[in-house]
Amino acid sequence: MRLKRPRIEPVDLDRLDETQAEALAPFTKPDNLVGGGKVLNIFRTLVHAPKALRAFLGWGDYILSRRNALPAREREMVILRTGWNCGSGYEFAQHRRIGKLCGLSDEDIVRIKTGPDAEGWSPLEAAMLRAADELHADQFVSQASWDALADLGDKGRMDLVFTVGQYTQVSMMLNSFGIQLEDGDEPDPDLDLIN
Repeated sequence: MRLKRPRIEPVDLDRLDETQAEALAPFTKPDNLVGGGKVLNIFRTLVHAPKALRAFLGWGDYILSRRNALPAREREMVILRTGWNCGSGYEFAQHRRIGKLCGLSDEDIVRIKTGPDAEGWSPLEAAMLRAADELHADQFVSQASWDALADLGDKGRMDLVFTVGQYTQVSMMLNSFGIQLEDGDEPDPDLDLIN
């Protein structure tokens, strides 16, 4: 976690105005992959700007849906690597849980922290993680990595870039706003508090 306390306090769910209540309505559904019926701190914070939250949710819904060409497990690998690269403790904790639901093992999650050169990745998995690293470092996928991602096809490569971009933005918000872990989530010991 970057901050020990929020810079922007999550809203009190008992004191929402009508626009905020409408923006948060999708999170009260028990089948919601991200919150499971609970309104998470990220959304309780972002709802300070309800119109922005609604627009943000449209894009996020695409990234986490079956419309994204990346299989769920591989999508979660890329999201976790992005959260790791951005030093986002909240993102890493949330998607560690979601990643396990999508087929990642504890060993996979440890290897994600090591990166594309960790032993055990398939060539395509390593290329996906390498592309996430390149996008983080240079906002560009090298030709060698692009070629190594050929099995994803053009849409899959686009969705990989979209996914890294989305979760870079999410990590920036989480880190800068000081959004705190959910009750019951454990911080990754390798992502330390700064302030």
